[in-house]
Amino acid sequence: MEVHAEVDGSGVPLAVLLKRELHNQKVEKPDILFGEANKTKKGEDFTLLVPKRHRSPAEDGSVGGEIAGDDDGISVFAIFDGHNGPAAAIYTRENLLNNVLAAIPPNLTSEEWTAALPRALVAGFVKTDKDFQTKAARSGTTVTFVIIDGWVVTVASVGDSRCILESAEGTVYFLSADHRLDANEEEVERVTASGGEVGRINIAGGAGIGPLRCWPGGLCLSRSIGDLDVGEFIVPVPHVKQVKLSNAGGRLVIASDGVWDALRFQEALNYTRGLPAEAAANRIVKEAVTSKGLRDDTTCIVVDILPPEKLSPPIKRHGKGGIIALFRRRPSDEMSEDQMDRGCLEPDVVEEIYEEGSAMLARRLNMNYPAGNMFKLHACAVCQLEMKPGEGISVHGNMPKHSRVDPWGGPFLCSSCQVKKEAMEGKLHSTNSQSAVQPVHK
Repeated sequence: MEVHAEVDGSGVPLAVLLKRELHNQKVEKPDILFGEANKTKKGEDFTLLVPKRHRSPAEDGSVGGEIAGDDDGISVFAIFDGHNGPAAAIYTRENLLNNVLAAIPPNLTSEEWTAALPRALVAGFVKTDKDFQTKAARSGTTVTFVIIDGWVVTVASVGDSRCILESAEGTVYFLSADHRLDANEEEVERVTASGGEVGRINIAGGAGIGPLRCWPGGLCLSRSIGDLDVGEFIVPVPHVKQVKLSNAGGRLVIASDGVWDALRFQEALNYTRGLPAEAAANRIVKEAVTSKGLRDDTTCIVVDILPPEKLSPPIKRHGKGGIIALFRRRPSDEMSEDQMDRGCLEPDVVEEIYEEGSAMLARRLNMNYPAGNMFKLHACAVCQLEMKPGEGISVHGNMPKHSRVDPWGGPFLCSSCQVKKEAMEGKLHSTNSQSAVQPVHK
């Protein structure tokens, strides 16, 4: 069917004129209001709260770098839930943000920067884990890392903390992954294919008890930063999801498993109704501890992304909200497919830009960006080490011969990052693996 566009008499279609007008209007950035709460049992939960900073890495290595203007500003919020001690969580908190920002080339437009961010998050996570290996510490940490750039929200996650978004229209989105072996069959298959063993604790030949764990080490997560004694098939490669909100905004709830082991996501959101961000975070933590007791560190960050000068979250209209399952739901979050469908009857204005959860660096460090090759040709795609032409190893170098990917094309890795890549894929035996160690209590 042929569609005839209206014209204004000048020969230019009205739709084109409207598009130009919208493009020329300055889109205001949202106001970011946030609050956090924590109840400590082990002292292994840490947070990062950076309401405004430059997109470029800090020259002094600091994670703050707050700025007065907002033309080049981003907001960063993260939870690091450590285990086997706090070393990995502290190190990641101090280094991850700069490692991510250093992986994005300078002088990109805003659209190019947004497109490059998912790849940079993968590089930053892997570099942080690789650098932490030199500390010879056995601890590990989960990470849920949120970057807000205008109305675009990007979440990278390893482990079992969670980030959920409730849009202004009342629809709930999962923006993070669950890397518990009990909840993720694909990760169980990946770990076993890479050389790990997955099973429950077996006492005196009886039936296995407790959650599924990876052996050696006994970790019940398939992805984390650190955990050098477990084996490098426990990877730091994050699930990344990127969405764009409407200018009506929304609310983020970022919390460690101390919250989600006690509360379903809808319960947590219900407890925040009518409360500003800080009071909402305190209420969620209080209810989680009341429900299950203080059995683990329990941490929550609530972030409101609001239209400029609107100082409170919008009032949700009952019956208008739904749930969009953008990642696998936990069994505890009971909801039928019919309920899910009913929640999606009305169109929602949250736009999905990007989602990828593969653990393979060849897939995650690809060059498929709208603006082309947006990283340095002669720098390691992970650690940013400058290399001479011909020194780098293509991330696609071990692809099958029938693959359409050019094994001589970039991106490139330095030799040490190539070793890290092969270890994560089970092509090298980790020298840090131990055949008999105490289970990690995570």
